[in-house]
Formats: sequence, structure tokens, C-alpha cells
Amino acid sequence: MASLDYSAGSMLTEMCQPSSAFFGFMGVSSAIMFANLGAAYGTAKSGVGISSMGVMRPDMVMRSLIPVVMAGVLGIYGLITAVILNGKI
Repeated sequence: MASLDYSAGSMLTEMCQPSSAFFGFMGVSSAIMFANLGAAYGTAKSGVGISSMGVMRPDMVMRSLIPVVMAGVLGIYGLITAVILNGKI
């Protein structure tokens, strides 16, 4: 009777291609990269808006801080998405 090799390494290579881990980690890194790029762009644009709001209507400056907070939340969302994706690779 032939010996059967059921080691974890041989089963893993049979189930996935070697490039699947590469593309999985590229997806994780692109989730972090694009989310933080969007958060940085949103923070920059809202910073310009806060500056012009401080010149034109100084009483409304505190109300214009909401987009800065939302841009920060976008970066945190990208980090959470990357951690969830990393756990499934």
C-alpha cells in the first residue's frame, strides 16, 4: 500500500497557488494606502476650508472641524479593514 503524505505544507500547495499570498498581502497594503491617502487629502482640503472660515466667519470655526474628524475616521476604517483582511489570508 502506498504511503499517503498529508502534511500541512503539501496540502497548502495543493489548495492555493504560490502567488495567492502575494496578491492577498497586496490587497491589504492597498487598503491601508488608499484609505490613508484619502484621509490625508480630506484633512488637507478641510484645513484649507477651516483657514478660509477663520478669515470670513470666525464664529463658525468650531463647526468646520467636523470634516477633519471624518477624514481621520476614514484612515482608521482603512486600518481596520486591513487587519480584517490580514486575518483571512
